[in-house]
Amino acid sequence: MKRILLICLSVLLLSMTAQARKQKDFSVLYWNVQNGMWSDQGNNYDNFVKWVKKHDPDVCVWAECKSLYVTGTEERLEPEERYLPDNWDKLAARYGHKYVYMAMHRDNYPQVLTSKHPIKGMAQIGGDPSEVVVAHGAGWIQVEVGGKVINVVSFHAYPMKYKYGTPVEQRAASAARHEGDAYKAAEAKYVCDHTIFTSEHPENEYWIMCGDFNSKSRNDNHFYKLADDDPTFQCQDYMNNHTPYIDVIARLNPGVFCTTNRGSGRPDYMFCTQPVYEALVKAFVVNEKWTLPKKVEGTGFWAPSDHRPIYLEFKL
Repeated sequence: MKRILLICLSVLLLSMTAQARKQKDFSVLYWNVQNGMWSDQGNNYDNFVKWVKKHDPDVCVWAECKSLYVTGTEERLEPEERYLPDNWDKLAARYGHKYVYMAMHRDNYPQVLTSKHPIKGMAQIGGDPSEVVVAHGAGWIQVEVGGKVINVVSFHAYPMKYKYGTPVEQRAASAARHEGDAYKAAEAKYVCDHTIFTSEHPENEYWIMCGDFNSKSRNDNHFYKLADDDPTFQCQDYMNNHTPYIDVIARLNPGVFCTTNRGSGRPDYMFCTQPVYEALVKAFVVNEKWTLPKKVEGTGFWAPSDHRPIYLEFKL
């Protein structure tokens, strides 16, 4: 009897330890889902919901989360036929997230942040025309878990090679001067100035910034083999050299190229501050059968997206 009691007590303690460990972990999932998860909308998003539930993140950051086209085609949906972004609350509820926050939304490529936990919306960031317009916008939320405040910032950088707002007849010259790359760096700086740098000591706090930065990092130049002064590094040079952020995927995989698109680039990044990095449980690009980009014939799109997700988990 004594032995049975000891075994039962051990099992109970192991169970309690596992539960405590689970409660102390916090996870963020980021993905550019291309046209509002275009490839799964005709399936009522069932594959998408099942996949998110499997990873069970605390916070999700979705880029390009607007319905634009009929499934499997490039035929435009009428405005009244577009399920997203207006119904992200209903979609998020299906994978267990009650709280939804829309980043600054000025075009067809909005970002949405969803959460299991109550959200404090800190800022919808669209820039200032007198300084820099953040073309696709950005968002910042705070989530408090276990007495800890976690800041999550979303950002989708300007994609073009020419400067934002350049007249059509001047775009080739602007692109030749690499003004689009300089503009991406200016956007990133503006977003950081209005998020992480509003704190006096962000290096001691939990900050995560993720998004499609549409830029290359010299951390990957072992793969790109570009000149050291290549202008496409400008945005990532700012993030790596002028902020407290750590490029998580690059830091964890030195000398390894971890593509986040169709295989030729890493436009998507997950950054975190040192306290998050020191508490990491795991962080990786999600290369699962369903998430790998597959070309959809007859269109310029991929299924389920032309980007791959990034997952990060750390202990509080």
